[in-house]
Amino acid sequence: MEFRLLGTVAIGTENGDVPLGPAKRRSLLAALLLRPNYSLSVEQLTAALWDYEPPLHARGVIQGHVSKLRTLLTAAGAETFGVELITRSAGYVLRMPETLLDAYRFEELVTLAREQRAPADAVAMYQEALSLWQGPALADAYPSPPLQAAAHALEELRLASVEQLACGYARLGEHARAAAVLRAEAVAHPLRESLSVALMEALRRAGRRSEALDWFHRTRRLLADELGVDPGRELADAYAVALCGGEGREGDMTAEATAGDMTKAAATVQASGPVTTTQAPPPATSMQAPSPAPVPAAVPHTSGPDLLPRAPRGFHGRVAELAALSRAAAGEAPVCLVTGPAGVGKTALVLHWAHHGRAGFPDGLLYADLRGFGDTGEPALIEVLREFLLALGVSLHRIPESANGAAALFRSFAADRQLLVVLDNARDSEQVRPLLPGGLRCVTVVTSRHRLPGLIVTDAARPVPVDVLGPEDSTALLAGVLGTERVLAEPVAARQLAELCGGLPLALRVAAARLAQRPAWSLGAMTAELSDETRRLSMLDVEDTGVRAALRLTLQQLPGHVSHQFAHLGRHPGTHVDRYTAAALAGTDPAAAESALERLAVAHLVTETAPGRWTLHDLVRLYARGLDAGPDALKRVLDLYIATAIAAMAAAEPGNEDCFPLPADFLPPAAVREFGDRSAAVAWYAAERDDLTLAVAAARTAGLHDRTWRIVLTLWPLIVWRVRDGWVPLLETGLEAARAVADQHGESRVLNVLGWVLIEEGRIAEALTHLSIASALASRAGDPCAEANALIVLAMAQAALGGPDEAARGCERAVELARKADDRTTERLALQHLARHQVDAGQWRSALDTATEALAAGDRSGTADVPRMLLLMVKGEALLGLGDEAEGIRQLDLAAREAESSGYEDGEVRALAALLRVSADEGFRARYDAALGRLTARP
Repeated sequence: MEFRLLGTVAIGTENGDVPLGPAKRRSLLAALLLRPNYSLSVEQLTAALWDYEPPLHARGVIQGHVSKLRTLLTAAGAETFGVELITRSAGYVLRMPETLLDAYRFEELVTLAREQRAPADAVAMYQEALSLWQGPALADAYPSPPLQAAAHALEELRLASVEQLACGYARLGEHARAAAVLRAEAVAHPLRESLSVALMEALRRAGRRSEALDWFHRTRRLLADELGVDPGRELADAYAVALCGGEGREGDMTAEATAGDMTKAAATVQASGPVTTTQAPPPATSMQAPSPAPVPAAVPHTSGPDLLPRAPRGFHGRVAELAALSRAAAGEAPVCLVTGPAGVGKTALVLHWAHHGRAGFPDGLLYADLRGFGDTGEPALIEVLREFLLALGVSLHRIPESANGAAALFRSFAADRQLLVVLDNARDSEQVRPLLPGGLRCVTVVTSRHRLPGLIVTDAARPVPVDVLGPEDSTALLAGVLGTERVLAEPVAARQLAELCGGLPLALRVAAARLAQRPAWSLGAMTAELSDETRRLSMLDVEDTGVRAALRLTLQQLPGHVSHQFAHLGRHPGTHVDRYTAAALAGTDPAAAESALERLAVAHLVTETAPGRWTLHDLVRLYARGLDAGPDALKRVLDLYIATAIAAMAAAEPGNEDCFPLPADFLPPAAVREFGDRSAAVAWYAAERDDLTLAVAAARTAGLHDRTWRIVLTLWPLIVWRVRDGWVPLLETGLEAARAVADQHGESRVLNVLGWVLIEEGRIAEALTHLSIASALASRAGDPCAEANALIVLAMAQAALGGPDEAARGCERAVELARKADDRTTERLALQHLARHQVDAGQWRSALDTATEALAAGDRSGTADVPRMLLLMVKGEALLGLGDEAEGIRQLDLAAREAESSGYEDGEVRALAALLRVSADEGFRARYDAALGRLTARP
């Protein structure tokens, strides 16, 4: 059995807690437990259960609760443990072994801990004592004055024990653990100065001086705002020690030794700012504070202040960036601008560089975290300047109250010094400029997630961009945290883990931290977990640190319309966006989208990989995908792709009919890219091919089948251009989508293109099956143009099987259908294929006449016209067959040159191959080899 006061008032048994009932009954039990084995009168119990005037029937209420408690204790077998609630004269006594009470055991353990000489033993006992607490003392008791006073006394003892536990950690040299214990309590009790003092000392000794200084300023502001008072002597002393003390190394001054010297400075603390400091050595013979003395205006410079946080642990790589930073720091009064995305390791890079180069700055190293991307608020400019000036030995009463005056004084003091000033996490250029020193020998390093072009313009800042780590450095970082043996044991998994983290140091460190906490977990298991995109970002978060938190803070600094654009980028199915794509996603216009993309690029949330093309880091894309972008973003971007591809088709194949009508619920984009000529259209197709393929997959996943097959079909100019590039799976996806919505027109068109590609791949039997279906569907639908196209491609399959005559008849039928529909483009295409089949059948004169007719029907010699090039080849071969070798060679050479100038490697290779069959010209051979090399090397 156990009785608990350190948390909710409870009676614990092996079968669980005893149900005590209403608050008054729990309060009665609490009053009895606070004085076990001692008689409490009804009047004392009444005072514990009611604040002011108790009810007339208070005695009866108490008797009723006592009776119920006796019943509950009896049912719980209390007598077995020596527990009994008895009546004595005019009161009640709870007889019990005091060891059953958690508050008693807590006080006993604390007493024993104080008596221990060995720090480790004391720490163990304090830990055990504090583990008894399960919440605020008497948490659910009635808040009467007697019970509140008892709860407060217990809480004071707990806080004192926490402080003693931290002292024990400090004696063991475990300053980081001391800081962790104290921080939680200091946050919960922000006005308790003794906790803040202890926390600042622990942070300082752990090498986290900037955090200690930040904590002082936070506490000072709270004291002023809440109580209207200045920091006490101990808190001011702790600030002075943190400002000028060591980094927590062995041999560093203790707080007690330093406090004596700092009393003079601490005595000058005012509500307007932190304390001034001196750098005189401590008295050698006394630990007592000297008598107050006037503070000098400035201390003669002996050794410079060092406000840098500790050097980063596990730093790897960055050789090029460190060299670039060193180059940028050369010259007179340089301002180095280290920029990069959140979590890329800018601060670690700069601190590593600064610690290794500290000898170059004999007059001091100043550091300020400007918190431009935090959620704790930015420090006031005057606070940063005051801290810098105090560190440089300026007395508090000489520091101007205005930020402009303090900035001028800072520049004056820095003028003749050789200082390093690190301004970390700057939001914008305006935040930085007042903090720039004036000395020619001073070096300023600014870090920011933004590019800060204004600082480049006004202060000639030298950019040092920091990007993600490469594979080798990424795995080295993992090895630095996990150990080389663990990484070498799974080299492939380590490499995959680095790739899934995108080389982002923050993500790598979080992943490594998770693995470090679970030594039995393999890197392969972690890799498998991260491979799930739906869980990856949550796996890369540890407490309040991680990729999502960093990106959230970056996004908070951006205007609403820019954040709106970023959220919609997460719905983009591809890897790159341009101004038109971004506009379609966000439902805005291209100019506004481009402006937003430029702001996002400045914030390193997107990267411009080529003029007008942006991409997102994989982890950034996952974060954007989790933001709210509305239901129509994907449909809008798919419809943009359809509209743009239609425009590209019109430029690439002028005169061709539209492949399809637009979807019934088509969402017209605000603007569509324009294409000046075929080369611009083909270049767009080549650049967007991967994203168009991803768009098809996204449309299919979303069930937007009417968009799926249309986007597939819009790729046909590129398919013609690069027919051997493995298009079959994509076309089969389009076919499946057309059939899913029972669109016979779409099915026929996709089957037609699929059949042609299968022919080129030598899969003739499959092609015949698809093309026969395509022809029948078009005929049933009464679509003569689609039927003509199907017959043309079907004829190619028939010819491949050795039936040129049958193929020719199919093409003749296609010519008739095209003329019936008055489709000159399809007619010309049918004539081109008819001429080809006639050449293959040795019908030279018919082939020449057909080719000549087709060329005359649509002469587009000034454009990159694939049918024209193919007709020139047919004409050349027909002329060779008729014995006109010179003209035949000229026509083939013309076809090859037009194909070469258009980038049509397939046609160029075919024309030159035909030339080499009749000519041994070395020039033709060289051109053929070059064209074949380009064709085979093409991605």
